[in-house]
Amino acid sequence: MTPLVLAFPAIEPEIFRLGPFALRWYALAYIAGIVIGWRLALRLADARPRVATRADIDDFVTWVTLGIILGGRLGYVMFYKPAYFLAHPGEILAVWQGGMSFHGGMLGAIAATVLFALRRGIDVVALGDIVALMAPIGLFFGRVANFINAELYGRPGDVSWAMVFPTDPTRLPRHPSQLYEAALEGAVLFALLAWLALRTPARRFPGLVAGTFLVGYGCARIVCEFFREPDAHLGFLYAGATMGQLLSVPMLLAGIALILRARSRPPIGDGDARPA
Repeated sequence: MTPLVLAFPAIEPEIFRLGPFALRWYALAYIAGIVIGWRLALRLADARPRVATRADIDDFVTWVTLGIILGGRLGYVMFYKPAYFLAHPGEILAVWQGGMSFHGGMLGAIAATVLFALRRGIDVVALGDIVALMAPIGLFFGRVANFINAELYGRPGDVSWAMVFPTDPTRLPRHPSQLYEAALEGAVLFALLAWLALRTPARRFPGLVAGTFLVGYGCARIVCEFFREPDAHLGFLYAGATMGQLLSVPMLLAGIALILRARSRPPIGDGDARPA
């Protein structure tokens, strides 16, 4: 008996095109994540303990956007295809051809956060808590865009919601793992962090929100990778793990360290957070 397979929704990767300019869902995902995250960060700027002013947040958005884009691209180059780009260095900047790494984007965002905070005299870890709350928003939209583009699809599966992706040459029913990631790395993780940041005193312990993000994302990514098809040019690596799982382990450990650090220090007051 042939298993039930859901039809893949026929959504064009391009939303519209005007001459040489085309707006793609993937670009819109970045824009939506940054804009919504920026508005949320402005709300936190007005909340106690105050970490940064609204003007600081407005300026910081440019820094973190550049960090995400540059880090995401360089991370993809170094983590996933170093040999290829070493042979074709002219394609490193060709981001329109695809190829971004979340772990690289995260490192870029961390670098931007540290540099900006030091420049403005802001508590680096407290600013990192705000960035952590913004991150799942972009992750949610990014994974939905991956699904629309029929890229980074899942492993073959016989579940009733399996799909045949038009970009898959095997034409096998597969897990829509992009949607699993959108749910766990995006929606569920955001709900947890929003509850911590907005409904509990967690922000009085700088690093607690950021550490929870790192642990939450690391766990979610490791789980989702069991359903996601490994990159064809990498396959399974050490002990059968994927690159995404291996890169998530240091995140998880760093998150635990941040949480322990936050809980070992006295809470900051309701006034302005000072550099640690």
